[in-house]
Amino acid sequence: MKMNWKNSMFASLAAIVLLVTGCGGATADTVTLSREVLLDKIKGGWAGQTFGCTYGGPTEFKYNGTIIPDEYEIPWPDNYIKWWYDNEPGLYDDVYMDLTFVEVYDKYGLDVPVDSMASAFAYASYKLWHANQAARYNILNGMKAPESGHWKNNPHADDLDFQIEADFAGLMSPGMPNSAAEVCDGIGHIMTYGNGWYGGVYVAAMYALAFVSDDIEYIVTEALKTIPAESTYHQCVSDAIRWSKENADWKTTWKLIEEKWCDEITCPKGVKDPFNIEASVNSAYVVMGLLYGAGDMDRTLEVSTRCGADSDCNPATAAGILGTMLGYSNIPEKWMKPLREVEEIDFAHTDISLDRAYEMSFGQALRMIERGGGKVGADDVAIRVQTPQPVRFEQSFEGLRLVYKKTDTYRNFKKQFVHEFNGSGVVCTGRVRAKKGMNDYVARLGVEIDGRKEIVEMPADFARRRFDIYWNYELPEGDHTMKIRWLNPVEHANVVMDGILVYARK
Repeated sequence: MKMNWKNSMFASLAAIVLLVTGCGGATADTVTLSREVLLDKIKGGWAGQTFGCTYGGPTEFKYNGTIIPDEYEIPWPDNYIKWWYDNEPGLYDDVYMDLTFVEVYDKYGLDVPVDSMASAFAYASYKLWHANQAARYNILNGMKAPESGHWKNNPHADDLDFQIEADFAGLMSPGMPNSAAEVCDGIGHIMTYGNGWYGGVYVAAMYALAFVSDDIEYIVTEALKTIPAESTYHQCVSDAIRWSKENADWKTTWKLIEEKWCDEITCPKGVKDPFNIEASVNSAYVVMGLLYGAGDMDRTLEVSTRCGADSDCNPATAAGILGTMLGYSNIPEKWMKPLREVEEIDFAHTDISLDRAYEMSFGQALRMIERGGGKVGADDVAIRVQTPQPVRFEQSFEGLRLVYKKTDTYRNFKKQFVHEFNGSGVVCTGRVRAKKGMNDYVARLGVEIDGRKEIVEMPADFARRRFDIYWNYELPEGDHTMKIRWLNPVEHANVVMDGILVYARK
């Protein structure tokens, strides 16, 4: 296994590399770090994630299908993180899920059932979106993982949701990308499948390797070995790595990715729209930030943010990985000064502060090191570094192609809505709008396709909402008639459908 220690900050931290004989005579690397250094790296990961999210927050999905222009100066004033904590805490929705999973592990141990993880976020008070919200609805209505994240039950299965909340899996698995992938297998399939799951596996693997290497190119390349080569996710990220080596200007690489990989056909919101929330493309932006940043935090954040799209999640991931590599104590003061103002403050919707997150992740990392065959001493830890192995291959929306997407708004479900189409799948996007104070109201829709009837329930409560009105990817190929009627209409509420997507088999 390649270990690059050239100009390494690990040397100053007295890291020791030993070769030991593993099972079956195989040779494995063991990296010994002081407990102090291990904690410093874990803190660096959490810190980078938090200030990266803050840095990119103001531009999130404001630049879709385009680079954030150079003339737009991304702000970083004093007390900036505290301002967001106080005024717009929802910015940190990308961090809440991480915190939930870490807390559940802290309470119940490493062998806690995945159902406990699913329930913890499903019943949490914070707002969710896309794959996470679709999974939350599924769980609240009796569906369990992995079915809750499967693309047939979750039209957002390829979205980046798990990618942006898999940091915890890497931070608890130092030097152990396969162990991180195992953690991701259970939790990631609560809300994603295929490329959506791969996004979390890859991110977690990069975090894991950032504990034991200071070579960015090695980290992004080696971590990709956890992803099956035949997947489009692997192919997209491979392109990002190769083009980043070939082109001095990151904008050239961005354009190449945009031209080849940004034809979104899965997430209903992003289909035929510059709004791209698919995991593989956003992972490519993370990789670009890391490679073009070349270990410099300022540059890493600049590139990963200016790629646009989900411009808070991507710099949060890139900065978290780099922060793990650098360690908390080596992150420039520019980023750390506003962070220190909030470390003792609980995140909104939680009773968890950064200080507590540091502590919990550290304890989990110690237990995972022992589980992975390493040793935990009073002063040092010996980590059995794993050679990345690919997880199983899976593909969402297999065999489907988009026939058309219509975005006409339909509001009068008191009368029967009828739509005729030819294909094998259909998705209706929309929501319930209700007057304030009507959170307990649940709209009931009768959906009929070719004589088969189904009742769809759509809560007005934002936290419990159904993210799409209806979907079915398993219709027989051919002509279909879909009818929808609102069965329990009330005053001061309305059901709005804003899009219809029709799919056929390739």
